[in-house]
Amino acid sequence: MTARAITIVVVGSAFLLFTAFEILWPLRRSVEPKLRRIVRNLALGGVSLALVTLLQAPLLTPLAVWVQQRGIGLLGLVELPRAAEIAIALLLLDYTLWIWHWMNHRVPFLWRFHLVHHVDLDLDSSTALRFHFGELLLSVGYRALQIVVIGAGVTSLWIWQTILFVAILFHHSNIRLPAALDAALVRLLVTPRMHGIHHSDRREETDSNWSSILTVWDYVHRTMRLDVPQESVTIGVPAYEDPKAVTIGKLLLLPFRKQRNDWVPGDPVSQSPGGKAVTG
Repeated sequence: MTARAITIVVVGSAFLLFTAFEILWPLRRSVEPKLRRIVRNLALGGVSLALVTLLQAPLLTPLAVWVQQRGIGLLGLVELPRAAEIAIALLLLDYTLWIWHWMNHRVPFLWRFHLVHHVDLDLDSSTALRFHFGELLLSVGYRALQIVVIGAGVTSLWIWQTILFVAILFHHSNIRLPAALDAALVRLLVTPRMHGIHHSDRREETDSNWSSILTVWDYVHRTMRLDVPQESVTIGVPAYEDPKAVTIGKLLLLPFRKQRNDWVPGDPVSQSPGGKAVTG
């Protein structure tokens, strides 16, 4: 079985397992019918994945091979045991993804695309697949930069991406873990409760919990928030609380339209994430 096939099997199995668990033990009450949302999110994710694969497959793997062969990047500066090299690569890839996620919230142009992910009115495993193709295409360029700067090889990249896919499916899921288990896990890994706060419709809560796999980055940057009960969390973005505003067609066009004041319910005024007006 090829590495790609292994990833597909692992990610597909994780999606089905987490979806079953969140049906049996839901963390938050749903706003929209689950089946309709799954179909919408899978359709949006499918379009994005198909387009990004055309660019990512012929670029990132050959780049990782080239980087490894020539000893380029931070990991090329020292000779390390293979296991240590992979472990460090995984840590650096995860940390630099934290930076990318932070940028997607702080840079108005990037937020236009990332907004599509956040306007989901519920949060579950299917939300993990709901990304605009523009964001994924932009992320290919950033991923290439990660590979070159870190010196991540093909094996490290494959292991990290497989773990990442499973991690984002897990922490986007609507699974109610026992409180004690969640409290223990969140010291190391991102959990559904932690990431639910990040998807809150309150900006001061959304601007926290940017980690994807390891929570250490939010602890280090003091952006960790665990003080919001899930019963107090409303998922989404206030300006897009109407289900009619988040249909597939509107989501695909959303980054290219004038931006609303996202954090004011029903306000169509063109604003940036920082609260300053933009010109569309």
